[in-house]
Amino acid sequence: IGVIYDRGQGVPQDPEKAAQWFRKAADQGNAVAQHELGGMYGRGEGVAQDFEKAAQWFRKAADQGYAEAQYNLGVIYDRGQGVAQDLQKAAQWYRKAADQGNAIAQHNLGVM
Repeated sequence: IGVIYDRGQGVPQDPEKAAQWFRKAADQGNAVAQHELGGMYGRGEGVAQDFEKAAQWFRKAADQGYAEAQYNLGVIYDRGQGVAQDLQKAAQWYRKAADQGNAIAQHNLGVM
């Protein structure tokens, strides 16, 4: 349901409702919802921008092996957004995503 409100598919687009629905699914351990919620916190979309919360939600999804979240967690550590900048951790998360075929993570590893 979060995706429906996020994209406005058949309902008016409503980032706040999307965030509420993503949160319900994220709290139940859904990695995709955790990743989406992390992105919303990172962009300040439907919720107040909060890089620490973005990092927390990306980490929950990344720990479940969700490649996009692993990549985004790498970005967070690479830039030091919501966490202390740590290029070693960034590389570790990029590697996990890259090993699953994430091309952007592969690129980022190549230029580190």
